[in-house]
Amino acid sequence: MDRKCKKNTYLMPMFYWYKQCAYLPIDCQLIIGSNLFMARSKSPPSQIDLKKKQNVIKELQFLLPITHNDETDPAKIEIALRERIKELNCLYGISLLAERYSDSIDDLLRNLVNILPPSWQYPEITCARIVFKGKTYKSRGFKVTKWRQSSQILMYNEPVGDVEVLYLEESPPEDEGPFLKEERVLIDAVAEQIGKISMRIAAEQELQEINKQLTVERKALQETNTALKAVLTRIEEEKQSIYKNVHSNVEKILMPILHALTLELPIIQRKYVDMLRTNLEEIASPFINHLSRRFLSLTPTEIKICNMIRNGLRTKEIAQIQGVSMATINRHREHIRGKLEITNKEINLTTYLQSSMWDESR
Repeated sequence: MDRKCKKNTYLMPMFYWYKQCAYLPIDCQLIIGSNLFMARSKSPPSQIDLKKKQNVIKELQFLLPITHNDETDPAKIEIALRERIKELNCLYGISLLAERYSDSIDDLLRNLVNILPPSWQYPEITCARIVFKGKTYKSRGFKVTKWRQSSQILMYNEPVGDVEVLYLEESPPEDEGPFLKEERVLIDAVAEQIGKISMRIAAEQELQEINKQLTVERKALQETNTALKAVLTRIEEEKQSIYKNVHSNVEKILMPILHALTLELPIIQRKYVDMLRTNLEEIASPFINHLSRRFLSLTPTEIKICNMIRNGLRTKEIAQIQGVSMATINRHREHIRGKLEITNKEINLTTYLQSSMWDESR
């Protein structure tokens, strides 16, 4: 019976520490699990055992930057291990909270402040407070005392708050008042992690807000494009309506008058009526406007001559209408061919100007 009680007394603390280790990453569990029994052993430690225990401290030091101490006392090594486990539990807990509350710094800090006291040397008399951008988060049983340790929270190199850990009672003096130097490293690491996490959350929230604005603007742009398409469609419909009305009026009103006038004029003058008829037809299919927009270098005289050539007038007839010599008209024709980019090509100017390429789509 005594042996059984003694065995349980030995195993319960070990179960407690392994339970603590369960909150650590796998690599930490392997390091601590393989060496923690040695720290509890009552037999005199060998040099190999002491070296293994010191290796545990070095491994934990790699995970949390603390000052290495070449301690050989097994009891002190066990205490150091115990404190390092608590500190690593704290940092690991922060990382879990950061994943759980990845979109709310308020929820993160409200939960984070309660995992700080168990991570200090005397958790039963420890409380914590986090001040962040004017908001205060307190652990259970918080009370302001003179035994205080704090670290500043920075965002983009600007102070935005503090992390504070306080003892409710006076404790034995350590490296920084009643606090260990490792606890200074820990509270600085906690403040740094809060700053990094808050910057990430702020950046993600800003990105979400920008995406919302872009979505709203894109929707507004789509609506504007839809409205613009409707306006353009309406303009095109009105344009077609105007074209049909003008074409109908020319056909029904002007053309009969020109036909009657043609019968009354001498044959030599009928060509002018024909040219007038052709120009009226151009109202529905504006050759001159199309030509002047496409070839900006053409002069008004050259455009007028192009229209006469298209209507089938010969050089002599154009010269008579313009009151100039045939040589002048020929020079105009050469200039027109150059500007139309058909010089030295086997293309008839009259045929080219009469081709369907000048007709605008209706």
